[in-house]
Amino acid sequence: MELLWDGKEVKTDDAQSITSLVKGCYGENKKGVIFLEPEEALYLMDVRGANCVDSKGKELSFNGLASKFKKKKLLARYLTYKDWRDRGLFIRPEGEEKGRYGRSVSGGYKRGKLVLDVPLFGGVFFKDDLISIVDDVEVGSLLYNEYWLGQMGTYKAAHRGSISKLDVFETLLLLDKGKLELSNVKTKEVFSEAKKRIDYFEDIYNVYSEWREAGYIVKTGFKFGTHFRIYFPGAKPGGGKEWTHSKHVLHVFPRKSSLIISEWARAIRVAHSVKKTFILAIPGKGRVKKGDVDFALYHRKGQGVENPKDGKPSFLMLSLSEDEYLGGEGLASSLKTCAERELDLLLAIADRESSVTYYLIKKIELSGSKYEYYEIEWMQP
Repeated sequence: MELLWDGKEVKTDDAQSITSLVKGCYGENKKGVIFLEPEEALYLMDVRGANCVDSKGKELSFNGLASKFKKKKLLARYLTYKDWRDRGLFIRPEGEEKGRYGRSVSGGYKRGKLVLDVPLFGGVFFKDDLISIVDDVEVGSLLYNEYWLGQMGTYKAAHRGSISKLDVFETLLLLDKGKLELSNVKTKEVFSEAKKRIDYFEDIYNVYSEWREAGYIVKTGFKFGTHFRIYFPGAKPGGGKEWTHSKHVLHVFPRKSSLIISEWARAIRVAHSVKKTFILAIPGKGRVKKGDVDFALYHRKGQGVENPKDGKPSFLMLSLSEDEYLGGEGLASSLKTCAERELDLLLAIADRESSVTYYLIKKIELSGSKYEYYEIEWMQP
């Protein structure tokens, strides 16, 4: 296969090469000349043994051609492109695939209501620990057993102690509800201390409060590398063999925050390994704009595969490397692009060994919510 670098892009007018490229759904045919995207040209050289020369007839190596392109994340884009192609699946530049495809998969979570039939009670806030203590056994037992607020005694052993421990989220919720009165600090002092200690605390608390107000049980997700674990309305702690286990974890990803991909992926992997649904929350309102996506992906259909000639894309892909940072605003913008195209987003992460891991992101709705929520699951194409 003969390719030409003309100083701006890669193309070919060789008849035999064109026949092969059209059959494989590579490039764009313009009046009998095939123009290739950088990833396509590099793949053909790397895997298909194509030769590429410049306008002076000098043969270019893989690095020689790759160095001509100025695209950001070129290697991450190439490695994820290559992986998808190597699986026998079709992948095309995102810009070519216009339209609304109606292939997004969304789900819903019903909204209940938090009703606290609890008398006004007192407690003490320990600011160094961001924990409040309630030493009224009757109130502490009521909060824990009926509403799963706080922790009586020891985790999974409520009888091992007589005090109730409220974390800072539970403390503020009960203060906001007018049920808790702290003897040593005011509500604004609790909030102020938490903001000093926890990045983006206000965003995280707003998400916590919304799910609690919707009737869900929200507890720490520390063991799973996330902010919270979630139980559906009506769940109670139980005990022993009857202990209630969460099925969902929730991580808050504020628009102004960023997180290295390796840490982000680790939390999703942990949730997947313990068979929990990973929910990503993106609170707040951002700029209304479309975001980056790299490719349109075609997937399997029955015993065959979908293709650009007579099928339609199944997902949009965002290509990343394990050592780059992903920002909340950027992800929200990419998801907006997917929503407008009615396709789900597939994050493709190329690690240092060039292996690619895929995470499918599907929008979900918490009835009446003003925030954005997504279920994320590991996917093997």
